[in-house]
This record gives sequence, structure tokens and C-alpha cells, in this order.
Amino acid sequence: MAFTILILLVFWLIPLVIIARSKKVSANEKLAWLLATIFVSWLSFILFLLLAPLKPRDSH
Repeated sequence: MAFTILILLVFWLIPLVIIARSKKVSANEKLAWLLATIFVSWLSFILFLLLAPLKPRDSH
């Protein structure tokens, strides 16, 4: 039973880690994607992979 819970926890954390380590979005946008992924889970993660970044980053 504990192994099953551990596997589910890992699958829930994978999108959060990928978004947190992403260099293609700004910090504010990253926070928005993380919150969306926490509350909507895999659907927002799939949208992140397809749509991020929403705004172009500053080139400064």
C-alpha cells in the first residue's frame, strides 16, 4: 500500500519539478503554471508543454 502511494506521489510531483526547472518561462509565469498544475494537474501540465511561454521573455 505504501509503495502505491509513493508511486502516485511521484507521478503527481513530476510535472511540478519539470515546470520549476524550466528555463523557457519567467518566474511569474512559472508560478502561475505551478499553481495551475497543483489545482488542475495533468491537463495544465500538457498545456504548459504545448503553450509555454505565453509571453516572449525580455532580451535584456
